[in-house]
Amino acid sequence: MTGIFEVVGTPHPDRTGRVKKLCELGFTWADLEDEAYWIDQIVLMPQAVYDEITQASAKLWQILDKTARYVHGKHDLYELIGIPPILWEMLDICPIPEPGLISRYARFDFAVNQEGVIKLLELNADTPTGYVEASIATPWVLEQAGLSSPNIGMPELVAAAWAEERPDTAACVAYGTHLEDSGTIEALVRHSGQNILCEDCLELWVDEGILKNGGGRVIERMFALYPKEWMAVDDAGEALAYAIETDRLKLFNSPHSILLQSKGLLAAVWGLYELGLLFDEEERKAISSYILPTYNKPVFSGSFVSKSMFGREGGSVRMFDAEGKLELADEEGFDASVLFPSVYQKRAELARIETVEGELHLLTGMFVINGEPCGLLGRAGGPITGNASHFIALGVK
Repeated sequence: MTGIFEVVGTPHPDRTGRVKKLCELGFTWADLEDEAYWIDQIVLMPQAVYDEITQASAKLWQILDKTARYVHGKHDLYELIGIPPILWEMLDICPIPEPGLISRYARFDFAVNQEGVIKLLELNADTPTGYVEASIATPWVLEQAGLSSPNIGMPELVAAAWAEERPDTAACVAYGTHLEDSGTIEALVRHSGQNILCEDCLELWVDEGILKNGGGRVIERMFALYPKEWMAVDDAGEALAYAIETDRLKLFNSPHSILLQSKGLLAAVWGLYELGLLFDEEERKAISSYILPTYNKPVFSGSFVSKSMFGREGGSVRMFDAEGKLELADEEGFDASVLFPSVYQKRAELARIETVEGELHLLTGMFVINGEPCGLLGRAGGPITGNASHFIALGVK
């Protein structure tokens, strides 16, 4: 198969030994329920493509930050991009972070096709996973093959970000039993170099505006792999929002990361671009190059995709063909479109790669930590990248 991506290597005969080593490093879910989540091969991209992805990430980061600040405080735009009303007061009251740092821990997902054309699919600016795969597993896999990884600076950037945020607690749902989320916050805590306790979100409670753990310990500054839109549907969501509004709890990423997280923000960017508002000539060039036409309604004449403004892991994604007929839907993940409005985006093609698991579509992720693009994440699966996708290390040739 021709294209810009080159798959190199064959799986090591001692997979068990390699999985054990990755487990020792903190990547404990290389195999999940007897299935190989990690593909023991490497995908290499040309240096020029990596450089363009990095530069595109930096430009898009500035554009989305600028758009989030334009939306901030405007309730009609909050509604347009799907922000639950329960969070509006919190967003208005809390000071918005300095430019470029609304989120200090985020990940872009790009569709890069066979020819190297780069298009942004979405930004997870609130609760991205894949950190362990990118910061720990990818450098190790590449090192074993005698290659260097562009991801090696990720831990240093986490340390710099958390030195500023100084969380006393890191939390996720089902801490200790959910391998991926637990491993993610443990790696972040380790890389931060700080003394931070890990907690299960389900064991936390709000007592008159003060967040406490199951033993009564007061939590004042928390990093949480807890999507902020869940506050609109969880029983304790209103109490948690109140704790943040009254400044009894500092939450990281900042509450305003939900503005960046909403896929509706991409529709806002595209709408402002079409109207000739907000953006300068350089920003307009980046938008036309890397952002797909995105709307709040299905107005396309060609093929398009619909997705929830707050969907994760592909659960709400539906692909429509050139005639507007449903072609493919993700049946595995949770369909968040039953809770939140949808956006409609022009369809972009993912490169296809030949692996030991067969021909797969490659999704290219780029982490942005402390405002700096810094880490490639490769995931390979079907046309919709969901829970059933694989991790495969990405490198540069």
